[in-house]
Amino acid sequence: NSGCEDPRLTRIGNNIYMCYTAYNGISPPAVAMTSISVSDFKKKNWKWKKPVLVTKDGVDDKDGCLHPEKVDGKYVLFHRVNNSICIDFGKTPEFNERNDFKNIPILFPREGLWDSVKVGVSVPPIKTKKGWLLLYHGVSHRSRYRVGALLLDLKDPRIVLSRSTDPIFEPREAYEIEGQVGYVVFPCGAVVRGDTIYMYYGGADSVVDVASISLKKLLDSLTR
Repeated sequence: NSGCEDPRLTRIGNNIYMCYTAYNGISPPAVAMTSISVSDFKKKNWKWKKPVLVTKDGVDDKDGCLHPEKVDGKYVLFHRVNNSICIDFGKTPEFNERNDFKNIPILFPREGLWDSVKVGVSVPPIKTKKGWLLLYHGVSHRSRYRVGALLLDLKDPRIVLSRSTDPIFEPREAYEIEGQVGYVVFPCGAVVRGDTIYMYYGGADSVVDVASISLKKLLDSLTR
């Protein structure tokens, strides 16, 4: 029960960075990162750089992704520590500072709600005029995975401007309820085409699915 899980891609300049959960079955899970040039990716020349760990040794850390833009000249890593979403900064995307991370929390579970046990980044932030839109997954005490949304400040992603009270997406279809792990919808990527967000997710840890929503309607729900 080990391997590479939950990859998330972020393009910065001419490179595509992939963060994923690395687990060897012995040590606590960690976030690893590799990268490839956009040109090689498009040509399907899979010349990925040698992966490196980008989170602190010995800490259970998952759900990592890079912020699409630098902040104050530094790279920004979203990751999950102690069931909360945290942010840390690095001079390079390899995050050589990883063992000195501050694990700055920006989002905690909410007791009594659908995301009461743990929260983690689902999709790398999407830039909008109103802020960075961040989709995240939340887990309840009944071990059900649902999806919520945040709006982060455009200049400082540590600042949460808005958070959905209710989930925006939850398991309802048979292929989301029954499978290797039931009652799970787990996104790892999304693309925006016009006013539509296409969110790609795992259903019950058994199938890959896609769902869509209006970007404007989602932003309106977070800013009204």
